[in-house]
Amino acid sequence: MYKGKKVIVVLPAYRAALTLKQTYEEIPFDLVDEVVLVDDKSPDNTVEVARTLGIKHIVVHQRNRGYGGNQKSCYDKALELGGDIVVMLHPDYQYTPKLLASMITLIGNEVYPVVFGSRILGGGALKGGMPMYKYIFNRMLTLSQNLLMGEKLSEYHTGYRAYSGAVLRSVEYNKLSDDFVFDNQIVAQIFWKGHSIAEITCPTKYFEEASSINFSRSMTYGLGVLAVSFRYFFARIGLMKWSILGSR
Repeated sequence: MYKGKKVIVVLPAYRAALTLKQTYEEIPFDLVDEVVLVDDKSPDNTVEVARTLGIKHIVVHQRNRGYGGNQKSCYDKALELGGDIVVMLHPDYQYTPKLLASMITLIGNEVYPVVFGSRILGGGALKGGMPMYKYIFNRMLTLSQNLLMGEKLSEYHTGYRAYSGAVLRSVEYNKLSDDFVFDNQIVAQIFWKGHSIAEITCPTKYFEEASSINFSRSMTYGLGVLAVSFRYFFARIGLMKWSILGSR
């Protein structure tokens, strides 16, 4: 626990057999109480590796539910276990577990209820090998989102995220997409409820085993992100209602 708060790390896994051990062994277990791994019907032996490592809480999807669907199962299990601080850490080792302590303490000390690891702050994205087209795509989308949503995040697209359990309970994340756009929809819910998001500089690594989406999927994702931002904008100025946002 951290200051009496139960800390749970969730690992949304898909084809993570080669990187799971390295990720798991760098988790600071002096702060973390439980680890939850959700396997999204991986074609490799991710689940077997997780069991070998002694991970107690393993959820196995019988069909591939997508990145958003995986996160839903992660958060459902974490809240079921009584998580007060829930951190999503990708088991592909693209994000370093060494930042977990900083993210946990920011929430545990009630400085911020949500913390994102930003690849943009400090230039971590390009240093870590992010393809230039993805970097430009990220910057253009983030600028559009900030203008439409009235916020000032350095990026909306990081997969390294920590939430207080209270924030997760306050939003209806199970109403959201099962695809990658889930990440942006939950940000919209968080801001709509009046919660603040802190960002810390996060190095990242791009390599063969790290999860990624191709150019076609990136375009689909980008269009989905813009749709989220425009719908949030129209809801914000009172021209429409959007059911996933709920009440303020």
